[in-house]
Amino acid sequence: MLNYNSPIKENKNYSDLTIEEIYPVMKLNIRGKKKEFFSNVEKTLNMILPIEANTSTTSDKLTSIWLSPDEWMIFSNDIIEKNNNNYELENLLFANISKNNIGSISDVTDQYVMINLKGKKIFELLSSGCPFNFNEFKKKNGASTQTILNHIDVIIHHKTINSINLFVKRSFSEHLWSWMNDAASRL
Repeated sequence: MLNYNSPIKENKNYSDLTIEEIYPVMKLNIRGKKKEFFSNVEKTLNMILPIEANTSTTSDKLTSIWLSPDEWMIFSNDIIEKNNNNYELENLLFANISKNNIGSISDVTDQYVMINLKGKKIFELLSSGCPFNFNEFKKKNGASTQTILNHIDVIIHHKTINSINLFVKRSFSEHLWSWMNDAASRL
């Protein structure tokens, strides 16, 4: 794990909107398309990967987001130990997938910052800097999309009503955080 120095120093609360970084959370990128890949992943994770575009599946401990027909991001639903970057799940997936040459596993924990937005004004904030049409998206719990927010690539996961997780690459997180706080203060 990187020496974690977050550019996000504090949670922000606005009228009907809360913005906070959730860390540390394990994040893995997995890729594959063979039948053996799916069966090994399902056995290891004890959950089925979403195969429909822009959807997700959730278990007690993990969430899996569809990114492309052969790519998913898996992240832990719980906070992990800060000083540890050795994940048992990554090792199991590596042994069952990568070593058998049926797919690939990459640890992207330090690559992405996870920001949680809660409140009734989430989609107002997102729509002010994003070309994506959230009309149908906000009605579907578990929906996900990859889009641009204030000229920055993001992954958005609609967790529950009035709660989303937003994933942004670490190098852009401070800029996006500043923009979100500026835009939220004007809602």
